[in-house]
Amino acid sequence: MAARVRRDEDMSDYNTEPGLLAWSGDGPLVELVCSRRVLVVVGAGGVGKTSVAASLALLAAAHGRRSLVLTIDPARRLASSLGIERLADAPSEVPAARLAAVGVGGALLHAAMLEQKRTFDEVVARYATDAATCERVMGNKLYQELSTRLAGGQEYAAMEKLHEVVTGGRYDLVVLDTPPTANAVDFLEAPQKMVALVDGPAIQIFLRSYERAGRFSFGLLTRGSAFVFRRLARFVGGAFLDDVAAFFGDMHALLGGFRQRAATVAALLHEPASAFIVVCTAEPRASQEAIALADRLQASELRPAAFVINRMHTASTHAVSEEQLLEALRAQSIDDPCARAAATLLARSWTETQSMAAADAATLAQLRQRCGSEVPYVVVPLLSGDVHDLEALAELARRLAAPAQAP
Repeated sequence: MAARVRRDEDMSDYNTEPGLLAWSGDGPLVELVCSRRVLVVVGAGGVGKTSVAASLALLAAAHGRRSLVLTIDPARRLASSLGIERLADAPSEVPAARLAAVGVGGALLHAAMLEQKRTFDEVVARYATDAATCERVMGNKLYQELSTRLAGGQEYAAMEKLHEVVTGGRYDLVVLDTPPTANAVDFLEAPQKMVALVDGPAIQIFLRSYERAGRFSFGLLTRGSAFVFRRLARFVGGAFLDDVAAFFGDMHALLGGFRQRAATVAALLHEPASAFIVVCTAEPRASQEAIALADRLQASELRPAAFVINRMHTASTHAVSEEQLLEALRAQSIDDPCARAAATLLARSWTETQSMAAADAATLAQLRQRCGSEVPYVVVPLLSGDVHDLEALAELARRLAAPAQAP
């Protein structure tokens, strides 16, 4: 899908006050938001992934693309910062007046929050062979628990929702803020894991019994399996085993749909129109997790299109010492003990900031050495406040639009 990029001369009537979006940015992330159909933002928890994802969608909207940020963040902060009362499964439009305040013309930005159970319900309704099967699955107590608590269920739901909104054709760009799991690209394998869950060897034990008898029958099991399940039934009850057998019997009927979707999602993520952006901070552990993410992508025959190093300390080019500050105070005829104490604290703070900047620079160099210099590294300096409103998201987007860090 071609990008509809606005030229600089078309932006002359937009608000360009300091702190708002700078449309002249020509960094690698600008090219990505203007040319791709899907951006998948990955990273460990706590690195600002959700804010980066929302800012990338805002940056795309600033360049005339109808964009959706799909997030799993349940916090209300993102919704309120976008001027939306509540994020829900159905995409919400960011008010045009809010966008105009930061220089974006038109209602081009939308946001939605993943609702795991609702997505699972839609999957069952889509793949069920008939209404009776759909009703039976949704009424099963095991399904009601698994659809909200299943390990990996959030990742699978994210892939289903991504496929739905991309193939719907309503958006030029969809930015997916991935779940904050211990392994943040587990969602890549979520469709295949769902197939394995329904079609695994252990499930076949239930199916062999249930499909012949219409209920869970010990008599149709092997001697060893029957012994194990009789012991299990003492703790969970035979009715529960019936529920399990019925659930997996019905889910097995949906297996063809799961397999087809697994292949479709894998193809979508491997398309040239899709790209992965790894977000981290310059904290050593976050950097190591970013390296692991890059390795996982490579193992899946994918590769990061860019790295975003968020909240990075930057070094000052102007040296400041306690003696210089004290001399400046004396020049102003200030010899107050409190002023001298403040000068000492300022000098120490400057020294500490310089040390943190040097450490962050060293971490960035290690990241670049490990992951290759051909990938762009976009550095976002530590901002003065939290990203809590649309203006702050716009400021972050302006930083993301900057050129990549020079090697």
